[in-house]
Amino acid sequence: MTNALLVAGTTSDAGKSVVTAGICRWLARQGVRVAPFKAQNMSLNSFVTADGAEIGRAQAMQAQAARVEPEAAMNPVLLKPGADGRSQVVLLGRPVAEVGALDYRERKPVLLERALECLADLRDRYEVVVCEGAGSPAEINLRDRDIANMGLATAAGLPVVVVGDIDRGGVFAAMYGTLALLSAEDQRHVAGWFVNKFRGDARLLAPGLDMLHELTGRPVLGTLPMLPGLWLDAEDSLDLSTVVDRVDGRGPLGADVLRVAVVRFPRLSNFTDLDALAQEPGVLVRWATRPEELADADLVVLPGTRATVADLAWLRERGLEPALKARAAAGLPVLGVCGGYQMLARGIVDEVESKAGTVDGLGLLPTHVRFGVEKVLARPVGEAYGQRVEGYEIHHGVVAVEGGEPFLDGCRVGSVWGTTWHGALENDGFRRELLREVAALAGRAFVPAPDTCFAAAREARLDRLGDLIEEHADTDALWKLIEGGVPAAGSLPFLPPGAPGSDA
Repeated sequence: MTNALLVAGTTSDAGKSVVTAGICRWLARQGVRVAPFKAQNMSLNSFVTADGAEIGRAQAMQAQAARVEPEAAMNPVLLKPGADGRSQVVLLGRPVAEVGALDYRERKPVLLERALECLADLRDRYEVVVCEGAGSPAEINLRDRDIANMGLATAAGLPVVVVGDIDRGGVFAAMYGTLALLSAEDQRHVAGWFVNKFRGDARLLAPGLDMLHELTGRPVLGTLPMLPGLWLDAEDSLDLSTVVDRVDGRGPLGADVLRVAVVRFPRLSNFTDLDALAQEPGVLVRWATRPEELADADLVVLPGTRATVADLAWLRERGLEPALKARAAAGLPVLGVCGGYQMLARGIVDEVESKAGTVDGLGLLPTHVRFGVEKVLARPVGEAYGQRVEGYEIHHGVVAVEGGEPFLDGCRVGSVWGTTWHGALENDGFRRELLREVAALAGRAFVPAPDTCFAAAREARLDRLGDLIEEHADTDALWKLIEGGVPAAGSLPFLPPGAPGSDA
């Protein structure tokens, strides 16, 4: 069967997604037809494929790294956490249930079957499949129903490499402990390590790498340096502090910068919409949770959310409503996207997501929202400011527009805009024209850069991920692992004590 590999991590945010994307781009550069895969993803950042399926945004990014079209099979199970401790289960791109943690646990055997079917399908159609794990493979309380880490690896016969984040500290203990908490059968699949986010003198690290190899019998396949600002399409809440940073150092073209304050909802979703704004020279994008953090903003963005009504209540509890209404009254720009757009309505009727019934909106746009049972998943194309705009929609709330000026599928009144379209700001011409009008309304001498291309910026970062693997990994050893599969029984030592309750 086609070659495949699983990239696991000692923790969340260790760098599994980065390493997976980097391996995909490294292989694609060599003419290998490669696909990414993540059996189960928990994320509020998602993407809509060309045929209308919802998958994790990271898997869409990895598909771009692999230079192939993203599809539902690449992320068969997507969990989207809600406001009440329950999550929406998206199976093969379509929502199928709202469940709590214990309810979901009972569904896992069936979901593993579907995940294995999707992986087998990809392995039939591609030369290599690079799989990404979820969380840690040593979550011993979850191992019996695991479908994304060692449960997948043992069922599908995958060799495993484990990524550790050295920037957090304790990476050697994390790697050793991860292996030592796996059963003998699971340990047999773990074939090597990646040390990620390293900064410093490699000569000081080398003895530790040698000792890790000696202690575990597994070699370090790569030490990847820390590259600030590397990430696009972040999916983990731990990435929120860095998702809006710029790294190219270009300053504003005009006399002023443009300050953008983004309300950081508790159930924030698709915050990757902000990446394109943050790439603009002279645009400063920052999170806001208090009214005073909106005071000097030239644009306030209400982004997407998985829980519109609950996050609207949070917004009010934080005292943000009066500040937003004062901005609108003063003619200062406010942009609502998807859930944020829904909040701007006069009223919301929700018997589906929150089951709160009728709720007053902020009343800044002449719209009403009613939540439907069926989720809207679409890839719309339109025009605004004379520019072609492509986006994608993921929402249960259906907005009825009752006035104002048309704006994409939404509307505009004065300095307040609203749309259900994610990804609109990735369209360079549209983004520049919107920022130009925002600057005029805010009274700023800001000039959008005429040459900023978001697609090129993303592609350049994907190439940097490929460079990480090509320049800092033992690619010969990686190739041998991909081609050779799971190491032969007895070829790697068992590290005690093993998983609690296992035979080891």
